[in-house]
Amino acid sequence: MRNDGPRILVIDDEPQIHRFLGPALTAAGYEPIRAESGHDALRQAATRNPALILLDLGLPDIDGHALLPRLRAFCAAPVIIVSARGDEAGKVAALDAGAEDYVEKPFALAELLARIRVVLRRAGATEVAANQTPMRIGPLTIDLDRRLARIDEDEPLHLTPREWKLLTTLARSQGRVMTQHQLLNAVWGPAHVEDAQYLRVYIGHLRQKLGRVAGLLRTEPGVGYRFGELDL
Repeated sequence: MRNDGPRILVIDDEPQIHRFLGPALTAAGYEPIRAESGHDALRQAATRNPALILLDLGLPDIDGHALLPRLRAFCAAPVIIVSARGDEAGKVAALDAGAEDYVEKPFALAELLARIRVVLRRAGATEVAANQTPMRIGPLTIDLDRRLARIDEDEPLHLTPREWKLLTTLARSQGRVMTQHQLLNAVWGPAHVEDAQYLRVYIGHLRQKLGRVAGLLRTEPGVGYRFGELDL
């Protein structure tokens, strides 16, 4: 029976993954679309208008790393990599190429569904909603118009311009992994994308100033950082 929920294109050559994920996605209110090769995935993405794509990297005809930019060229659906390849360089490359998130196999279904909800929530937000002020993330409020951040009713945090830029960049992307390359480019500019030490120092400063809510800023070892994943 056809599901009228958001369509999720599952690109994986393992039949057992489709047998497992298909019913689970349907039960969660989504309409799964099955693709077992890169060429089939390109056709499905072009004709079925998926809301989100789950992409395995180990496909028989087109490597997932090569397929990702081809999908991004014409399909706006966010992509979550779901792969047994756990190397940090591969994760960074996929995220820098436009993937929203990366989940390693084997995975817990509850975690994958939670990540799907986070990514769809971000993708479904309008430009106005994404930029509305103030933003509230748990006890942290970020007022973009007034350029201030505070925890509950405490005094505003004393942030340098660079710390403010780092905080707001992460907050606007909450729920998504941002690689070191992406953050350095956004906060310091393209001339500093290799200066990872800058980022480590400022992340440390920002965590100190966030104090009791520093746990909102999470490290993905060897990859980058997430901000505000309160429901994962």
